[in-house]
Amino acid sequence: MFSNVMSRLSRRWLPLLCMAVLIVGLPVSCGVLKYTERELLFRIEPGNAGWYRGLPQDVQEFDIKPASFKAGQSLHAWWWPAARRDAPSILYLHGVRWNLTGQAFRIEQLRAMGYSVLAIDYRGFGQSKGDLPSEASVYEDARAAWERFTQMQPDASKRLIYGHSLGGAVAIDLAADLAAQAKKGHGVVPVRGLVIESTFTSLGDAVAQVADSNLPVKWLPARWLLSQKFDSIDKIVDINMPLLVVHGLADPFMPSRFSQQLFNAASEPKRLLLVPGGTHNNSMSLGGSQYRQALDGLMKAKPPQMAGPTVTRVSRES
Repeated sequence: MFSNVMSRLSRRWLPLLCMAVLIVGLPVSCGVLKYTERELLFRIEPGNAGWYRGLPQDVQEFDIKPASFKAGQSLHAWWWPAARRDAPSILYLHGVRWNLTGQAFRIEQLRAMGYSVLAIDYRGFGQSKGDLPSEASVYEDARAAWERFTQMQPDASKRLIYGHSLGGAVAIDLAADLAAQAKKGHGVVPVRGLVIESTFTSLGDAVAQVADSNLPVKWLPARWLLSQKFDSIDKIVDINMPLLVVHGLADPFMPSRFSQQLFNAASEPKRLLLVPGGTHNNSMSLGGSQYRQALDGLMKAKPPQMAGPTVTRVSRES
């Protein structure tokens, strides 16, 4: 029976499943457990992604070294300006496993849609310098990237935050923090909108999904023992900005119901774009013109108190 269960697990599922087993088998206060949990969560691949073919000449590479970082720590960043000097810009926050070289194909698509893109590797990924990431450290990295992003794109009405997979949770946290700061200062949220793609409601929900789908027992209390939470479902109601949620209906790793739940919890204006046949990584390319139109619509969205929700399924002809 065990061999049958293991044969069903993909390389992507196995680390999360191991995490579920480990957090039950060891005391939650154990430092070794917490470190192992982070290793299994981020599972960083060294070197360049196999499909990476190099950067175009107009991509600028640089390091971000905030004063709050420890000595020797930094974020490696790519800035790919659009052909139009007055183009809107996207802060790109990636998910687990692959560094920026594994994201180049998606960044290229966003740039082809007319956006300038600032993308970073979290500390511990790629050429960024630092320790094994944690939930707290990737949130801090996103805030450091945001500070640089505001310099690259000074017009708040032309800024978007984008997060893919776990990067969606990082993006939601950043958006909620910006909204909270604006509310505290009686100001306006300094970003046009938020885009999240192929993400989850919380890490506990994601791990529970893996465990329930692949283990013969369904009662493992994984969600309650995780030290890394990424509770997006509790934060998204507070972002106070236009929202675009994208998910492939054939995603084998994160079911689209997670995005549906995030969409339901968010305030208006919001749009849910469901892509038939879309997997965890190809919804942007498969969505085609409707994905582009959804981004354009986000840039034109009315203030939160004036707009209504929209749900769209991409036609297979797109």
